[in-house]
Amino acid sequence: MEVRIEHDSMGEIEVEASRLWGAQTERSRRNFRIGDEKMPIEIIRAFAGLKAAAARANCELGKLPPEKCNLICGVCDEIYEGKLDSEFPLSVWQTGSGTQTNMNLNEVIANRANIIAGDKLLHPNDTVNMSQSSNDTFPSAMRIAAVIAIKKGLIPAAERLISAFSALEKENEGIIKVGRTHLQDAVPLYLSQEISGWRTALERDIEMIRSAMPFISKLALGGTAVGTGLNAPDGFDALAAKYVSEYFGEAFSTDENKFRALSTLSDIAMAHGALKCLACDLMKIANDIRLLSSGPRCGIGELRLPENEPGSSIMPGKVNPTQCEMVTMVAARVMGNDTTVSVAASQGNMELNVYLPVTAYTFLQSAKLLADAMDSFEKNCVRGIKPNKKKIEEYLSRSLMLITALNGEIGYENAARVAKCALNDDISLAEAAEKLGILKKEKAEELLNPENMVK
Repeated sequence: MEVRIEHDSMGEIEVEASRLWGAQTERSRRNFRIGDEKMPIEIIRAFAGLKAAAARANCELGKLPPEKCNLICGVCDEIYEGKLDSEFPLSVWQTGSGTQTNMNLNEVIANRANIIAGDKLLHPNDTVNMSQSSNDTFPSAMRIAAVIAIKKGLIPAAERLISAFSALEKENEGIIKVGRTHLQDAVPLYLSQEISGWRTALERDIEMIRSAMPFISKLALGGTAVGTGLNAPDGFDALAAKYVSEYFGEAFSTDENKFRALSTLSDIAMAHGALKCLACDLMKIANDIRLLSSGPRCGIGELRLPENEPGSSIMPGKVNPTQCEMVTMVAARVMGNDTTVSVAASQGNMELNVYLPVTAYTFLQSAKLLADAMDSFEKNCVRGIKPNKKKIEEYLSRSLMLITALNGEIGYENAARVAKCALNDDISLAEAAEKLGILKKEKAEELLNPENMVK
């Protein structure tokens, strides 16, 4: 392998000649061979926009010549477009400030720009990292990536799933079925009403997620090392946030208190908590659907799901609720991730939280898993759900909890006697009411009409 010699403040080190990164990236690559988790490409893309925005702010404030600004912005565009993805090899499990990833960006941008210019015009620290510190760039990049992941990935996927449930709701209007509480029979409701509960739960989750966006849209950029803004010119923070907003097409602003922005992650914890809420509801909805579709002959069997693939390597004809199982596993992962984010947000020392890479990795994993899971669930399950009307009607006609409609006519205790009689003698509620001499069968049947109970 052909190598070149790179150097930093610690001395010289060999780097593969074809690579654009420099000494600090190489040291991190060698010193943190831990796990398979690499810094998410979403963080790299966020850094690209951030570095371009910082260069434009420095240029406008007279610190950076236009030629160098243009070189930085050009390379940042290449990074954002995915043309240099192989130049970002670092592990998530590195320094807690993300310094090595910041330097990875600085080195790649500087070296690529110098190749384009045909001259060593840019220095990783002095030029690309001008007016910045790892301590304010990484917290900013992770928030940028989080906002983009939610607004451009997760929320659109959730809206598609909500639309699918809305269509399913309309398709099943007028179908009355048995309600269930405690996994026991309860009073009837429309199938469309049950589905509306699933839809509305997801709508409420998205409202909660949206409510977190203003908090994580505030950037630490301009705080530099400890929040004082040392080495950054006046106005850099607001100007850089403006250019970040332009780059990504989303509204970002500078955080009013950089000391908080560098040292706490409570805003990220809040936003991930909302993702966890979405995961909780998806878990519940997926479990409801697979219970209601269980069978097909020896379970509840009220719903029929699309048959996507064989369910067993030994039992011919078996089909399983695989999409529901996928959703519940994703939900379990996101709930676990919330613990990681919560622990990370509670840590850090004095002026800096040093659990940034794991928080960024975990948050983005949750957002992507949820988005992908919802799209798969919508496409491969929800849009193909059909009611088993015969089974629904059978259960409804046999439900003992229709007796609730007789409370006003015969009282709770007599109604309970009727229900127990019907169960023990395996007869209808109306027959039991007449057998006990409490109510004529015809009158009982009139009062026990399920349609009168759901209006």
